[in-house]
Amino acid sequence: MRAIKIIVSFIGLFMRISPLFQPALIALSVVSAIANTAVAADEIEHLAIFGNAQAVNDVPGSAHMISQAELEKFDFTDIMRTLTSVPGVYVLEEDGYGLRPNIGMRGTGQNRSEKITIMEDGVLAAPAPYSAPSAYYFPTAGRMQQIEVLKGTSSAMYGPRTTGGVVNMISRSIPNEDLAGQVNLSAGEDGFAKAHAYVGGTGKNVSSLFEVFRYQADGFKDVNHTGDDTGFVKNDIMAKVLINSDADAKYYQELEFKLKYSDENSDETYMGLTESDFKTNPYSRYSASQLDNMDTSHKQFQVNHHIKLSDRFVLGTSAYYNEFSRNWYKTNKINDKSLSDGGIDDASAFDNGTFGSDEISVEVKANSRVYESQGIQTVLDADFGAHQVKFGARYHEDSMDRFQWVDTYSLDNTDYEMTLTDAGIQGTDSNRIDSAKAIALFIHDEYTIGDFIINAGLRYEDMTISRKDWAKGVIDRNEPLSKDVSNDVDVLLPSLAVTYRVNTDLVIIGGVQKGFAPPAPGNDKSENEESVNYELGMRFNQGALSAEALYFYSDYENMHGNCTASQGCDEELIGNQYNAGEVKVSGLEAKAGYEFNAGEFTIPVDLTYTFTDTEFQNAFDSGLDTWGNVAVGDELPYVPANQLQFSVGLLGENWRSDILLRYMDEMRTTAGQGATIPSETIKSRTVVDLAAHYNIADNQEITFNVDNLLDKEYMATRAHGSIMAGKPRSVTLGYKYSF
Repeated sequence: MRAIKIIVSFIGLFMRISPLFQPALIALSVVSAIANTAVAADEIEHLAIFGNAQAVNDVPGSAHMISQAELEKFDFTDIMRTLTSVPGVYVLEEDGYGLRPNIGMRGTGQNRSEKITIMEDGVLAAPAPYSAPSAYYFPTAGRMQQIEVLKGTSSAMYGPRTTGGVVNMISRSIPNEDLAGQVNLSAGEDGFAKAHAYVGGTGKNVSSLFEVFRYQADGFKDVNHTGDDTGFVKNDIMAKVLINSDADAKYYQELEFKLKYSDENSDETYMGLTESDFKTNPYSRYSASQLDNMDTSHKQFQVNHHIKLSDRFVLGTSAYYNEFSRNWYKTNKINDKSLSDGGIDDASAFDNGTFGSDEISVEVKANSRVYESQGIQTVLDADFGAHQVKFGARYHEDSMDRFQWVDTYSLDNTDYEMTLTDAGIQGTDSNRIDSAKAIALFIHDEYTIGDFIINAGLRYEDMTISRKDWAKGVIDRNEPLSKDVSNDVDVLLPSLAVTYRVNTDLVIIGGVQKGFAPPAPGNDKSENEESVNYELGMRFNQGALSAEALYFYSDYENMHGNCTASQGCDEELIGNQYNAGEVKVSGLEAKAGYEFNAGEFTIPVDLTYTFTDTEFQNAFDSGLDTWGNVAVGDELPYVPANQLQFSVGLLGENWRSDILLRYMDEMRTTAGQGATIPSETIKSRTVVDLAAHYNIADNQEITFNVDNLLDKEYMATRAHGSIMAGKPRSVTLGYKYSF
């Protein structure tokens, strides 16, 4: 019955938006009728930064590729669980399903992944990466075919945020067959269900792909006194059509159109639990959060063109448009107290019957926002023998339109239903537009001389980031502005990396790069976040053994701290950005893997380790709850000193099983040094996952997954002024059919 419901939901969703994808369906019909020789796979799409493991080994600096085989091993839909296999990456769980990724690199901070550059298929994916990076959209990880992570000198060609690094999500490529596809269904505990299917094919001159992805759950938390679920439903649909010239054309060309639509409806909240309630039942939610809901939709259009001008020159150009709308209707105040300033305590006392009143007042804010981004970028690859040169340019625009309001409800303890007492007027709580225009230029030269490869690059960014803000209560945008600010900044970012091939197995790598993040329009000083990043290490590959170790050191001149609701920031200050001054971050990244042969079995083993040391170099009053009053020598919050991941598998002829162990050291939740305070600490934890695959036929597979095998209870975050719990044990059974 569950599978039938999923299929029906897909049909209904497709019927609503099918006009968008009629070209793709027509192209599919064309493809199925063509019986000509397929174009080589490496000529189909040019979306990846590097395409295979050998290419990664040649990249100057820290670079990692998570292949399709690795993604399918545990079949995670949560991008944060996927990225723990990459050293130097930090994640902060929130909802348990990865709907709100918080990803950082090398101590940059994880809040809403605001300090890294997120791309899908080589173009910027964040809804407003310049004007409002702390958005609530992230590409659906479960439909991706490959994930690339670059840090340090490897990320120098990409921006705008190069202090941390780059995550490039590669969507499914068009199958290199006349017609091919797959259906992947799974279901599990807490109402979890996933349906993923694609079909496509390659012809002589026309190729196409159509893909659908849906997953949902009832959630692992229950709302007190109501029994309401806390789940979600997320849909993702993508279509690609590629037209290419004949293989023997004088100037071989490819033109690809990509359409994507996604939506989400989730009963998520910022309301965590008090310390005592977390100990009693970590998987409960306060009744005051019963109406909290996130409603989003995302549309993307992308055009890619590649032309082989000669044996030496290839030109690739992409134009893109993204539109993202969201309304997070979530509890903002209890009895006129913010969540981080007594509101959570009142919600707890009310549910526990110790409040002293039969009724509380609940303010629910409609955090309604619309994002747009668009741009065009081009890269010329030039082969001059010993010199491999890239010339790149990008023009980008983005904006965020906030038009928010607050509704007030009464909540009594008779039936615990919320009754609307005061309906807000749209735009009265926040009426603001942030926007940005940016031009980026870069040149990168890879020069090979003997056993040395020298990579030198120079990137230039010029941007204008603006804010137009009408005062609270003003809904008419013809009225005078209360704030009209604009930050005009530019920056020149050099990078240099050297690779020395000691022998066929061992490579020494080192480099230095200037990192950068633009100031938000709420930054009164209009100062860039800048850093000088150093790294030195080695890579070793010999047969079944691979190993990598890198030391990194980052010297920040002006680290940014962003005031967001997700950090429990005062609502009057949300959108402001603070300048922290000097921060030093250093550490060690290591990864090793080996495959043992044990007769009929293969035993792959993989180890990932990260050590990080952070230190503020100046004292200041930050204005942020997560930083507080900073003293010289304080450590950054939410950066664990030690992270470790260990996996071991057992492979037979038609089956495999894998166990994954993830360890995260304790973390401070506010800046400090010395012994930690329990109320400002997230304890260390070890979480174990299990996956098993069995091939019942050449094209059919059964999967069995257990997330959090030992059912570990743990704190995920205190970032909202209260405690959020990590996901408990979850069992999933799946079936996959390929054709």
